[in-house]
Amino acid sequence: MANSVVFILHGGGPLPILGDENHLHLIHFLSNLGKSIPRPKAVIVISAHWEEPVPTITSGAKPELIYDYYGFPQESYDIKYPAAGNPELATLIQNGLKQNAKTVLLDSARGFDHGMFVPLKLVYPEADIPVIQISLQKDLNPEQHIELGRALAKVSLEDVLILGSGSSFHNLKYLMTKDNSLVEKAKLFNHWLQQAVMNSNLDELVNWADAPHAKFCHPREEHLLPLMVCAGFASELNLAPELIYDENLMGMPMSGFSWN
Repeated sequence: MANSVVFILHGGGPLPILGDENHLHLIHFLSNLGKSIPRPKAVIVISAHWEEPVPTITSGAKPELIYDYYGFPQESYDIKYPAAGNPELATLIQNGLKQNAKTVLLDSARGFDHGMFVPLKLVYPEADIPVIQISLQKDLNPEQHIELGRALAKVSLEDVLILGSGSSFHNLKYLMTKDNSLVEKAKLFNHWLQQAVMNSNLDELVNWADAPHAKFCHPREEHLLPLMVCAGFASELNLAPELIYDENLMGMPMSGFSWN
């Protein structure tokens, strides 16, 4: 079985798990995603919510959950997702990336953040597939993240899901806005992003900040970088992109992609 590559939106904090009405499209999408792709032996999550000076991989056998959101109901902090880690896979990836001149660290103490457990609780609710996370790099350099994806594709991975967990729009100040002119800005950026990804144009993705209204949609680009890792991985293996999510989320147009 081949590896799967998917970039998803994980929504606002724990709201998808809580059944928030502004997340209904996303909840339906994530709840059906696991049925639409081959069941993996492990999931590798690149989450927008973990940054380190160099790429770092969770290597604990039973990582705890990190409730890295604030101001939500108490039930948000009682969520359980007891997926196992996969120390062997973490070491395999570390060694493979080192062979491709990547400095990579392992972190046996780090838990799973909500960029992992919120979507996966909907995608694989039984929590019966081992998971590891790979961090972003604090420099937030898009080219470095595309190269990380390329290097990851050269590692001997079998039957895994590469899951980029972020958002194609991430300006929290303007979510749920009633200002149509701001929604129009997001539409123009979203259209640009869809074209860049569907045309496998990595140069455009590297220079994403030149896209229409890019810095309005992403004042800080950490939620876009998991997409860069996925696109780099897919490019190395000549996988074909597919638009799999094209809906408004919290009032803004957003996109998700897979590569096959």
